[in-house]
Amino acid sequence: MKTVSTAKSHGGVQGVYSHTSEACACEMTFAVFVPPQAVTAPVPVLWYLSGLTCTHANVMDKGEYRRMAAELGVMVVCPDTSPRGADVPDEKDNWQFGCGAGFYLDATQAPYSANYRMYSYVTQELPALVAANFPADMTRQGIFGHSMGGHGALTIALKNPGRFRSCSAFAPIARPMVAGWSRPAFEKYLGGDDAAWRRFDACALIEDGHRFPEFLVDQGTADGFLDDGLRPWLLADACRAAGIPLMLRMQEGYDHSYFFISTFMDDHLAWHAARLRH
Repeated sequence: MKTVSTAKSHGGVQGVYSHTSEACACEMTFAVFVPPQAVTAPVPVLWYLSGLTCTHANVMDKGEYRRMAAELGVMVVCPDTSPRGADVPDEKDNWQFGCGAGFYLDATQAPYSANYRMYSYVTQELPALVAANFPADMTRQGIFGHSMGGHGALTIALKNPGRFRSCSAFAPIARPMVAGWSRPAFEKYLGGDDAAWRRFDACALIEDGHRFPEFLVDQGTADGFLDDGLRPWLLADACRAAGIPLMLRMQEGYDHSYFFISTFMDDHLAWHAARLRH
């Protein structure tokens, strides 16, 4: 692991790091904010998964999480959204696929299966690296994210309820199997059989018996992607049918941007911290 940069912030340390990833077969970059409480004891870990076109830097630069994370004593880990590099297959004119659009799944179709293994990276390889190099209490983990990253957080939590104590999302892609901006990517990554897609769709996972204690979701009513891409009411229907508590907050007038995310970031951090405290 290489240290790209570190800076003191709110008594803690915001760092950016890189390493050679076996899962993604390329160099990967990620960010970690270590709160000041970690000087004396390991602290709980909150994973933030970013959305389409983003890297680790978007939330680091615009998410405004450090003050509250430092106050609450929570480490925040921000992975990249996809593999990158000259040898990584991509569609440079398609922002909904390829680099910046890994969808937190493990691709099964060539040529993407060699690199696009973001599910394995986020759930196995990167947690092992964080546990080995940072003062992280890996018995207390939560996960959240935005848009594509909200989709990732929901699906990862549903498949790993023993690992994560909390899960929330900002404007998640609730049913990527049917959304216009994710269905084409699923077909390229996973092939033409819809049955293989269900493992990476939150609503389908719930329908197929996966469970999580509760979810918090914030969604802006002025989000331009609300009706065609995000469709939070589908998640609400699936949770209701399965008896999963869902706090879905429709935030009047907010859009899909980091102005929206940063507004409610403190709420999400406090919500997670309450569930990671003990």
